[in-house]
Amino acid sequence: MTDRLIGKYTQGDDETIIYSITTTSWGSSPSNVVVKAYDVTGGTRTDVSETVLSGTASVDGDVITLPAVTGLTAGKGYRIEVKFDSGGNTFEPYIEIEAEY
Repeated sequence: MTDRLIGKYTQGDDETIIYSITTTSWGSSPSNVVVKAYDVTGGTRTDVSETVLSGTASVDGDVITLPAVTGLTAGKGYRIEVKFDSGGNTFEPYIEIEAEY
């Protein structure tokens, strides 16, 4: 089984980026996709999904395209969690993003 950390990224506070993940290493045909965004600055975990995620996730084969990540605050850290079902299992890999100017 591979690590749940999909990647570490930097993103500018004025950028909007649509990330995607390939689920093949966990399982095929992902379903019941839920994407959440958390501000993890200073060791706290605050749900900021409503303010930094725009749109909805979509699935094409083994690829999940996330909602756009936008409106980040420079100097803060974010964790984008992608929960999905595949083969009777539930997985929740994530992306780490450090926002910069």
